[in-house]
Amino acid sequence: MRFAKRRADWRLGRWTAKCAVALYLGRSIATGFLSGIEIRQSLSGAPQVVLRNNPTVPSISLSHRAGTAMCAVAAPGIALGCDLETIESRSDAFLADYFTLEEQRFVSRAPAADRAALVALFWSAKESALKALLQGLRLDTRSLNVKIVNGERSSKDNLPSSPGMIPHDSQTSVRAYRQEVWCGLRVHYANGDGKLYGWWKRTENLVWTLVAESPLLPPVLLDHTYNPVV
Repeated sequence: MRFAKRRADWRLGRWTAKCAVALYLGRSIATGFLSGIEIRQSLSGAPQVVLRNNPTVPSISLSHRAGTAMCAVAAPGIALGCDLETIESRSDAFLADYFTLEEQRFVSRAPAADRAALVALFWSAKESALKALLQGLRLDTRSLNVKIVNGERSSKDNLPSSPGMIPHDSQTSVRAYRQEVWCGLRVHYANGDGKLYGWWKRTENLVWTLVAESPLLPPVLLDHTYNPVV
């Protein structure tokens, strides 16, 4: 890691993962417990947790973007993936190279002010799905089809309302969702025979996505008040 940014991103991702694992296990991150958590790269390239004298470890997925890191933590053995993407302008060639025709039509019919965020959302969901499937970019992203779920949002009691799939011939807005609200999505793959279940949210100029192999409740934020000096 010759470049300072690369080293900083790596440290931020590992620090976030260690904190998330500790909080998931009910341990304080202000203690020496973090030094006993190791985040290794598995044979597939995905991050994995190694705990000293503890063979049972949670599943994790990592992402970092624009000085922000995200770590999703779930029960052992659950296939999951998470991703952060910045909202920025992307060319029509990018959509043609990486998006399905259905996704391209959906973006083209959305309000112009929403398109950059929609592209970031679809791309982030694909990245999350590729992590959950342990494929990375070895798999053609056009073999994954992302669908937003209408009405499936997190609420104060963290339960989703009744969902309904948004048809890709309709318009939707991704601007108005508040920072604390997670909204549903699905990723179909293997010619529609496979399905991943997930959630997404938008915060300022970032889109956050998370998918897993089975239906899951909206993500719960593992919060803390300990502020390390880095």
